Amino acid sequence: MNMVQGTGGEVSGAAGGAGHPLDIGSDERRMHVRAYNYWVSLLGGRAYPSIEDLDPANIADFGANSVLLDFSIGIDDPSIQYLGRSLREECGVDAGIRKISEVPSRSLLSRLTDHYLQIIANRAPIGFEAEFVGQRGDNTLYRGILMPFSSDDDTIDFIYGVINWKVMVDAETQARLSAEVEAARRDLPRIDTPAPAAWADGPSSGFDAPPVDEASVTPDLLDADIGLADLLDHARACAADVGSADQRTRAALYRALDRAYAFAEAAARDAEGYAELLADAGLKPQARAPMTPIVKLVFGANHDKTRLTEYGAVLTHARRHDIAADAFAAFLSGAEGGVKGIVAAERAARRPASRPDTLADAAATLRARAPIAALPIAAGDDEFVLLLARAGLDGMLEVVARVENETGLTERAIRRAGV
Repeated sequence: MNMVQGTGGEVSGAAGGAGHPLDIGSDERRMHVRAYNYWVSLLGGRAYPSIEDLDPANIADFGANSVLLDFSIGIDDPSIQYLGRSLREECGVDAGIRKISEVPSRSLLSRLTDHYLQIIANRAPIGFEAEFVGQRGDNTLYRGILMPFSSDDDTIDFIYGVINWKVMVDAETQARLSAEVEAARRDLPRIDTPAPAAWADGPSSGFDAPPVDEASVTPDLLDADIGLADLLDHARACAADVGSADQRTRAALYRALDRAYAFAEAAARDAEGYAELLADAGLKPQARAPMTPIVKLVFGANHDKTRLTEYGAVLTHARRHDIAADAFAAFLSGAEGGVKGIVAAERAARRPASRPDTLADAAATLRARAPIAALPIAAGDDEFVLLLARAGLDGMLEVVARVENETGLTERAIRRAGV
């Protein structure tokens, strides 16, 4: 059984076969991957794990971030059999909530309705991640997985979901926070303690301090904390937001390009990890267009080809000018003409320098050259004419035709003869 892609996001890894844990190396620490491996451990050779083997309240790792839906009485409005504490707090509901229809709109739990019907159709776990503006007005990045359970080893009548999330801040707030943090950093002695991971093991981990938008953080810090694959995940989440938005705002596109550039810079430092990601996606590096695989990884290989070309040109132009990853957002927002302006500038930079027109010099040379012969043929209004001759039997050239109305051919002959 394979995990499949969910709507509005990307699966964070390729699933192994039934009965085999998901093997994605350093990404093993992700909560939803651990949840998937837990689901696999319960299969026991069956098509789906038995609901009798699931006890969410006693799963210390991710139980607080989970929800159990009961479809045994219908799929239109499943009942909620279990709702973890952290999810209840995030959604602002109490333990008395009983139906999906009772879930507040624009809450994180409401996002499950975008995905759970796919499990019924695909009969496999669904991994998903995306961005949305929550009920408190916060821009929230979330990722998770929904997994089927059965009461009879055949019918999918329960779905168990595990979700993790992180609240992000807008660019203006981030700039202010970054300035405050930098000022505080200069005033304090350096302490060699690891920074919190971008995706902690629980949604409350690392939220004591103001949340930080990873798009504006120095790529070195991101790479050290969450790795190349996570940088790609964040970029993909923003790209998915651009593609699924009702109105593709410039801010959403700029944020996606900013994270794509951060990923590109990290990939340049981790050639081996980047090669693995390309291989997993069935892509190849392109020496003449190195940013093309980058934008295909982030926006999807099936994304509009014209847009992919433009996005690649933007990233290439930034690298041509040695723009640092943490300065890319300012570079993009300050560019005259925005994305279109940068694309035009990059195309102009790639265009080979025009060759000087040698026609005038060649014509001047021919004017000064002594004639080989003078023929009694009317010259007409043209300064130079093109004649076609054949070799005669006496070794003389016999003019047989005058080539007229062939300006291009005549000019090529002038350039060639005037060398």
